[in-house]
Amino acid sequence: MPSEARLGPVLERAHDLIRQSDRLASWSRSGTLSGLRQLLRAMNSYYSNKIEGQHTLPLEIEQALRNDYAKDQDKARRQRLALAHMATELQIETRWSSWDAQQVWAAQTICDIHQDLFARLPEADVATLQGNGQQRIVPGQMRQHEVSVGRHAAPMAQALGAFMARWSEVYGSVRRGEMQVVAMAAAHQRLAWIHPFLDGNGRVARLHSHLVLGQLGLTNGLWSPLRGFARSQDEYYAYLAAADEPRAGDLDGRGNLTEAGLMAWIHYVIDVCIDQVSFMTDLLNLETMKDRIAACLSFEAHVVGQGVRMESLRALHYLFATQSELERSDFKAMLGLGDRLATAQVSALLSRGLLLSDTPYGKLRFGVPQHALRFYFPRLWPEAEAQSP
Repeated sequence: MPSEARLGPVLERAHDLIRQSDRLASWSRSGTLSGLRQLLRAMNSYYSNKIEGQHTLPLEIEQALRNDYAKDQDKARRQRLALAHMATELQIETRWSSWDAQQVWAAQTICDIHQDLFARLPEADVATLQGNGQQRIVPGQMRQHEVSVGRHAAPMAQALGAFMARWSEVYGSVRRGEMQVVAMAAAHQRLAWIHPFLDGNGRVARLHSHLVLGQLGLTNGLWSPLRGFARSQDEYYAYLAAADEPRAGDLDGRGNLTEAGLMAWIHYVIDVCIDQVSFMTDLLNLETMKDRIAACLSFEAHVVGQGVRMESLRALHYLFATQSELERSDFKAMLGLGDRLATAQVSALLSRGLLLSDTPYGKLRFGVPQHALRFYFPRLWPEAEAQSP
């Protein structure tokens, strides 16, 4: 952690993040808007893997969710990696409210995230992730060999247990609130520096940051820094590397590594988080959302032509605004159509993914398919918007 004397500016920014995150979290209950959260997990997977140069197209992620994999083996492998990331993120989100700080910061939790992610892949897929003649990756197992990343020679394998124990001790003992936000940022960089695994360190560090923010109650799955990291990828890598530099004289902290570089990294991370919270808060505005739903329905009715009608606007906006589910009979009553037309309308909305339901006759909830992104949440995931018909 940086010295107390230098923490003032980042603690102020951390306070801003907490305040803005609380407003967004108070609007949306955990577990609601499941269609949007599913899409955001796909987006986070895309962006985290993009940072590693291992991403697949958004449309190919959507196809993989339907068990439709590419014939090209490399594309299919990347599709499986995307789905594995999504599943691990979901696993984290279902557990973060029940975890205490000791669990969140345990070295074993880092290994568990790595295990959960890579154990979901066929062994042949895992083997493709390792390079430079390194030994076989074992999901959840810390490396047993020395590695170098660029100019950085990671700690010796035999010292990893001690490094991870110290990492856990330092960041797990930081008080909640603004200091824990600073710890989240610092721990991300230090975990990447320790490089505990042969591969997957960046993905695990980013997922762990997502976990810390969730356990602190700052995100309930509606935002994540992963999008911001990928959209400023050059800065992400530059700040990470700069914080690896040796200490530059007596005024640059107390340890072996530069404190100024670590502070710059922490500023960057918190600014990325604030930007993502602000962006999602604007997108989830109830009043402007009604106009965006109307634009989507107009396109569906007049261009796509698969049975979607403008009469669905009030009912869809109600589902979004209340973050609730409706019985099919209640939803149909809000359409103002006859029973036959209302039934056809529900079928059309389900077919286009604008409604979701767990069973053929179950309750209905708001859906966010990729093809509706450009209307519902413009600029959220431009790469997916570009592929929409």
